[in-house]
Amino acid sequence: MAKQNKKLKKKAVIPKTTTASSPKGFPAWFSNKKWVAWGLFALSFLLYANTLSHDYALDDAIVIYNNMFVEDGVSGIPGILSKDTFFGFFKEEGKASLVAGGRYRPLTLVLFALEVQLFGKTPFIGHLVNGLLYGLTTVVLYLLLLKLFSPSNGQARAFFIALAAAVLFAVHPIHTEVVANIKGRDEIVALLGSLAALFYSLRAYRENKPGLNVIAGLVFFLGLMSKENAITFLAVAPLAYYFFTKASPGVIVKQSAPFVIAAAVFLVIRFSVLGFGLSEPTMEMMNNPFVKLEGNQYLPFTMQERLATVFYTLGKYIQLLVFPYVLTHDYYPRQIGVMNFGDWGAWLSLLAYLGLLVYALRQLPKKDPVSFAILYYLATLSIVSNLLFPVGTHMAERLMFMPSVGFCLLLAILGYRWAAGRAPKPAFSQFSTVLAVLAIVALAYSVRTVLRNPAWKDNYTLFTTDIQYSPNSAKLRNACGGELLAQSLAVQDPNQKRTMASQAVEHLQQALRIHPNYKNAYLLLGNAYNYLQEYDKSIEAYKNALALDPNYAEAQRNLGITYKDAGQFFGEQQGDLNKAILYLDQAKALMPNEYEVLRLLGVAHGIRGDRMEAVEYFTLATQADPNNARGWYDLGTAHYNLGNSGLGEQYRQKAFEMDPSLRVKLEAPPGRE
Repeated sequence: MAKQNKKLKKKAVIPKTTTASSPKGFPAWFSNKKWVAWGLFALSFLLYANTLSHDYALDDAIVIYNNMFVEDGVSGIPGILSKDTFFGFFKEEGKASLVAGGRYRPLTLVLFALEVQLFGKTPFIGHLVNGLLYGLTTVVLYLLLLKLFSPSNGQARAFFIALAAAVLFAVHPIHTEVVANIKGRDEIVALLGSLAALFYSLRAYRENKPGLNVIAGLVFFLGLMSKENAITFLAVAPLAYYFFTKASPGVIVKQSAPFVIAAAVFLVIRFSVLGFGLSEPTMEMMNNPFVKLEGNQYLPFTMQERLATVFYTLGKYIQLLVFPYVLTHDYYPRQIGVMNFGDWGAWLSLLAYLGLLVYALRQLPKKDPVSFAILYYLATLSIVSNLLFPVGTHMAERLMFMPSVGFCLLLAILGYRWAAGRAPKPAFSQFSTVLAVLAIVALAYSVRTVLRNPAWKDNYTLFTTDIQYSPNSAKLRNACGGELLAQSLAVQDPNQKRTMASQAVEHLQQALRIHPNYKNAYLLLGNAYNYLQEYDKSIEAYKNALALDPNYAEAQRNLGITYKDAGQFFGEQQGDLNKAILYLDQAKALMPNEYEVLRLLGVAHGIRGDRMEAVEYFTLATQADPNNARGWYDLGTAHYNLGNSGLGEQYRQKAFEMDPSLRVKLEAPPGRE
């Protein structure tokens, strides 16, 4: 009997974590974790269902369809694990670390490689997986908040805060960049891994299951391998224990150990791949926004300019969290201008953040959950704030994905306090007003999310949509110009093609107005003028690009092509053989073994009556491309015109043997060419 009582006593101390009684007066669904979790998952996924038919967009090229390791599928995984994340795109050392410190985020690239291996390069699968992972992240957030606020005794507070915060998180439009863009999976998995790690850690503590700490460490490591900003949970985890448990400092340190170990292993791997420390920021404005043009020289911001600009952008983040109506994927220079503390926006933001910090620290000893929400927001924001080190852009909506949890939690806590007032056990009727407000906000956010998603359909749609909201971004102006040119290649109507090229010129000129040393904009401007047959302007643009970078191979190649195109244009359409030969000679200087250049020189000299030169250039053409039957036919014709009928016939017969169809197409009696 004593033994049986001992068993009963032992069983009684094990907390029931799978179910919880519903708060008195509240509907049954309110505390049914399974129903609520499935509802949150469905809400999160369905909000992005209209992205499933989308194509790749923006940085998907870097991590998926133009990444040589991802394209190789499973066989590319060793390369993904052993190189900078961007190496597979740039395919050469140095370029991958244009942004200070480099990037080591292999996990999502491994996932992309597996998708390519199983399904090929199919954007539908990428969007589907993003939607599913986003839904799972919302569910884990809900379960974690329940674990933090411990509703074991049917507390209305825990169920309300967890549900409200999770709903706000699921519907918030600032998340569209992360979920609608496949590349954003690194943000999703980093947050998912971090939240899940804290969830398992708390379960290990509350349920006395130390083995779950191993799972916590493993999933946190996966989050880190997705994106480095997960490391901020080294601060979030002990804060969570301090605010929501009665754990002693020693226990908090013990429970934080799996996070520390996982972070240490990750950093060892990262440093072994990328090297230790942060590289010096480049002075190229598209990779370091904190440089400015003075005279004809790029200089770093002053300390006042840098701090003012950073605090201005931090204020913009708060604005977007509260009122996410105008959204854009691009905040590159000079969409965010050079600020100083004469700008009221910088001061307002600074005061707002100081106020948040002061309140959080004052309430810290009281273990006020509002303090936790603020400190969570500041901790996860710190690593992407540009205060500690430059992140490559002034700001980006995707960088708010992890910090937005703190914002949603703050609103949920304040909503509960508004509804509950001073009542020790609030009734469900007290929540009617705040639930109505929550429903209105959630509906407005949901509509904005669904309406924002179509902008991410493809690059053309995204760039031409967001240029309305980021007209001062050199990068987006350049991207619009480049995409218009790319799309014009598939257009059959010559008038529409010309219109698109002209629009591209306007965007590229604006990009160069903002960033006069933007070599890629000069390259694309040269391409646009080439399409418009404004060859002198095209040549000038390529020369400007080469003046900035004499080793710019693409500009060098395109300059040669433009000289060739100009020569052909003036010879065939303008009848100006002298000008044609002048341009073709320039093309030959850059591309001495290019068959088409040599052929056109042969044609131009032949028409002008320079028969010896014609033979010389056609001979060089056959040497450049000995398998081109037309080249041998032209050489034979040049010899006929020079009076060498024997050689002429020999080369023509060789051409006919190589390509019998030439006899029908080109043969004519000698002397009538």
